[in-house]
Amino acid sequence: MAFPTSVNNQITDSVTQASVNVLGDAPAVAIGSLYQTAAAAAGQAMQNAAASQQNVNTLTEAVTTTCVNALKSV
Repeated sequence: MAFPTSVNNQITDSVTQASVNVLGDAPAVAIGSLYQTAAAAAGQAMQNAAASQQNVNTLTEAVTTTCVNALKSV
């Protein structure tokens, strides 16, 4: 129970319990946010890797085509 004040004790107890609830939930919310951020970063890294591989494959195909054309013209 809270210290005696001019405010009704039930109100002060309710506010105190709500504050404790928020403080109690904070670690779980923080770690959830951390996991979401890590998952988003990992997903973005995979998308970047796939896009890079596609670009390398396109470049390789262009170089191969140019080399074959050079060999045919000799």
